[in-house]
Amino acid sequence: MSCSNRSPPVKRARIDTNCSDNSSQDTKSASNTEDMEVVTNGNNEDIDEGLYSRQLYVLGHDAMRKMAHSNVLVSGLGGLGVEIAKNLALGGVKSVTLHDTQNVTWLDLSSQFYVRENEVGKNRAEVSLPRLTELNRYVQVFSNTEPLTEDFLRKFQVVVLTNSNLEDQIRFGEFCHKNNIKLVVATTHGLFGHIFCDFGEGFVVTDVDGEQPLSCMIADIETSEQGVVACLDETRHGFNDGDYVTFSEVQGMVELNGCEPIKIKVIGPYTFSIGDTTKFSPYIQGGVVTQVKMPKTMNFKSIKQSLEEPEFLLTDFGKFDRPAVLHIAFQALHHFLSKHGHLPKPRCKADAEAFVAVFKEVNQKSKAKVEDFSDELLHEFAYSALGNLCPVQAFIGGVAAQEVMKACSGKFTPLFQHLYFDALECLPKDKTVLTEEACAQKNTRYDGQIVVFGDHFQDVLQNLRYFLVGAGALGCEMLKNWAMMGLGSGERGQVFITDMDHIEKSNLNRQFLFRPSDVDKPKSSTAARAAREMNPSIKIDAREDRVGPDTENVFTDQFFEGLDGVANALDNIDARMYMDRRCVYYCKPLLESGTLGTKGNVQVVIPHLTESYSSSQDPPEKSIPSCTVKNFPNAIEHTLQWAREEFMKEFQEDPETASQYITDAKFMERTLKLQGSQPLEVIETVKRVLVDERPHSFEDCVKLARQAFAKHYTNRIKQLLFNFPPDQKTSTGAPFWSGPKRCPTPIEFDSSKDLHMDFIVSVANLKAAIYGIPQVRDRQKIKAIVDKIVVPEFSPRAGVKIEVTESEAAASSNNPETPASEDLLNLQKSLPPPASLSDLKITPQEFEKDDDTNFHMDFIVSASNLRANNYSIPEADRLKSKLIAGRIIPAIATTTSMVVGLVCIELIKLAQGHKNIESYKNGFANLALPFFAFSEPVPPTKNKYYDTEFTLWDRFEVQGDMTLREFLEYFQNKYKLEITMLSQGVCMLYSFFMQPAKRQERLDLPLSEVVKKVSKKKIPPHVQALVLEICCNDEDGEDVEVPYVKYNLPK
Repeated sequence: MSCSNRSPPVKRARIDTNCSDNSSQDTKSASNTEDMEVVTNGNNEDIDEGLYSRQLYVLGHDAMRKMAHSNVLVSGLGGLGVEIAKNLALGGVKSVTLHDTQNVTWLDLSSQFYVRENEVGKNRAEVSLPRLTELNRYVQVFSNTEPLTEDFLRKFQVVVLTNSNLEDQIRFGEFCHKNNIKLVVATTHGLFGHIFCDFGEGFVVTDVDGEQPLSCMIADIETSEQGVVACLDETRHGFNDGDYVTFSEVQGMVELNGCEPIKIKVIGPYTFSIGDTTKFSPYIQGGVVTQVKMPKTMNFKSIKQSLEEPEFLLTDFGKFDRPAVLHIAFQALHHFLSKHGHLPKPRCKADAEAFVAVFKEVNQKSKAKVEDFSDELLHEFAYSALGNLCPVQAFIGGVAAQEVMKACSGKFTPLFQHLYFDALECLPKDKTVLTEEACAQKNTRYDGQIVVFGDHFQDVLQNLRYFLVGAGALGCEMLKNWAMMGLGSGERGQVFITDMDHIEKSNLNRQFLFRPSDVDKPKSSTAARAAREMNPSIKIDAREDRVGPDTENVFTDQFFEGLDGVANALDNIDARMYMDRRCVYYCKPLLESGTLGTKGNVQVVIPHLTESYSSSQDPPEKSIPSCTVKNFPNAIEHTLQWAREEFMKEFQEDPETASQYITDAKFMERTLKLQGSQPLEVIETVKRVLVDERPHSFEDCVKLARQAFAKHYTNRIKQLLFNFPPDQKTSTGAPFWSGPKRCPTPIEFDSSKDLHMDFIVSVANLKAAIYGIPQVRDRQKIKAIVDKIVVPEFSPRAGVKIEVTESEAAASSNNPETPASEDLLNLQKSLPPPASLSDLKITPQEFEKDDDTNFHMDFIVSASNLRANNYSIPEADRLKSKLIAGRIIPAIATTTSMVVGLVCIELIKLAQGHKNIESYKNGFANLALPFFAFSEPVPPTKNKYYDTEFTLWDRFEVQGDMTLREFLEYFQNKYKLEITMLSQGVCMLYSFFMQPAKRQERLDLPLSEVVKKVSKKKIPPHVQALVLEICCNDEDGEDVEVPYVKYNLPK
């Protein structure tokens, strides 16, 4: 549920829209209001964390503040320019000025998503202005339609030139280089793209990769000339040679604490050298070593110099020599245009030959001359020069916009200096279908695509039926691309989209199809409506159903069999794996993608050609041992996990259990059937919630909060120190409180301390919300109540068992004591009858991290930081706490744009019907570095029975209905396989060890009847086939692995 409409207003400063940075008379603003409110972003509070939260986790406050003071010019508002401008507006720069002297043509409509068919002939910047302005109320958007001048460029910190001519690139590039104005040049022609960056001389990068600084706990530091530092056994340090580190909490060698960054030399995975430590005090114990991000200075060449002395960023190691050729080709295209007055015509052989001649002239004169080049490559370059492909522009636009953000902020390593990209694999294998006539402009919205792929392919694309799962950031970008491409807009075509979520304020920063007025509306239907505005022809069936076993009556066999493919736009592994299984079962292509901050990946899954998404998995995330969380935390992640677990138990799970006792007549019957000590624990929970700790007033809620404070931060710590005093030794004589174990200190409550009161206020109000008691938000009133509460002095008790190791904790949980029946009976009698509680409504608190008014994050932050105080762990602010406890995935629009561009490039290949695995590319990118890697998909693993090979895509297909006996005989006769076991789901239908009477009874029943009998359920009417698993022996009586069986039910 979204509560963004209840968020407190962001601090804003009122400034004049005609700011001095953009005061030219020929610059138009989207607003005529002279007192428009714009954020100045002078400090952390000025940044709207509700809107930018996911991006803040990528960029940080410092980078966001620098961006909020940056004015950016985007020249050229074709599909590429609008993609860059869109990403910058979402990102939160101070202003974006849209510059264009050209009018909308039919060629623009295949990728320029902010122009409409009835706007052909109007200026591209002016028609884009109002739609770009809607994206972010904190970003001013202006338009300018006059020719660029050097004087005008002085107003900007960053200038972006898209699809500009080479003369302007050099002229304005030299001016920008001399005047410390950062320059990004981005160009696309059909299947080819180029980005160039010049951020001047002495450009400082404050964070080269955006990764969190590494830290680890120290086991030992040598007193030697090498100064070898050893980390604790279980923690690899992860440092590289040349990294810089600093130290804290070191006992003995205190000179290292808070030292200036020291350059290290890595010796091994657990050791590194810091140099001479012989003049320092001897090391005793403890300490934390932390990586320090050091600034990096870069010097860029101007574009004029870089054309002759280029530096390339390789994007595809399979095309190692391609960038050098394309470097000359892009220059040659400018010369061709200058010479002939037009770009090469689509599939015009004469123009292509003329372009090759120009290429050779330019190459001959260039200092960056290439010796080896292919005429075929150059022909294809010329043939697609007029093209505007939305996926290619999404990829180039996403990367280019991230480079602009780097220029504004100094965050992440800039592209140095040229990136060239092509997607030639998208062309059909049989290029004879690409005639001049087929690729000629037709004055339709798809002309920019037709000139590259021809009108027949456009017809294929429009009649595809695709299922898009998810309408979040990836889903919005996917719909935009599909609308521009015309996918699903033909007579047979259809796009199906489903997403059960509703729009929240934090979505607006990346999910660009949504506006503030859409908050709380369904994502799927809202995104569909926005996509139809971009292309009214696209046919979208929007749904709000979750994908999973429980909706297979919605997304039926018939539904999947009618699809041409599926695209996942999901944010969780379980749903991805479920859709992967469905696609394998129905033999449908799956386009899989994901993002994490500046990182993104794309995987294409093709029936019988590649492995599936589930065929390979990332290693599981390292979990935190329970005894560490409960008693021995040493990092803020541990205290945040503890706080999250406390929230779930205290405010959600235990109240839910008590609520079931009141409302469910069979609750007690079920509870008493539980194993071991579980019945006692459940009934004790009910008694605590409904009797022992039931508040009747807000004062009672405050009292419970005060008692909770004493329990967690005073008494339990005192008990822990009673069991294990600060000077405790282990059996080997080593200090117990050493290594990863931090010796804690009890906290005495003090209402004058904000953190202490944060805990009291949040707990009291959460308790009030659970029991339907009016909340109190006045801290002074709560302080007055809590100051009167007296908490009994705590005395530690002997005999209290505290688990120190995971094995002790496991042994304790595996051997619970079974309570005496008398104890259970007495406890039951102490509960009030459910009927007597009918007027009490218990409301469990379902954790919601993005509502700042519900006290959920207030509890998490205060509970975690108090525990951090206990153990001398540095506190975490609200933003970091929300990231970790809320398990938030950092996200930024640029990565999403880039990734979806790559996805849609793979979709084009699928639509072309490519059968060779070499045509497809899985991709991984990290825009922070920047780094790109493309590889062929992995083919599926082959298995074999007798001489028959099979993969995960294969199965036995059997037409039912037949009896179980006939089924067994069918496999014996046709495949020479003796079925020893047969199952459907969790039901065993047949096995060789089954009781003879039961086996005999089933053998003559139709198989569908056997399924009904064993499962005790009817087969749902939407199910057209059963999935059966079989174990088989071959003729030699040996076990053989075989595919599953798809058993088609009679219609």
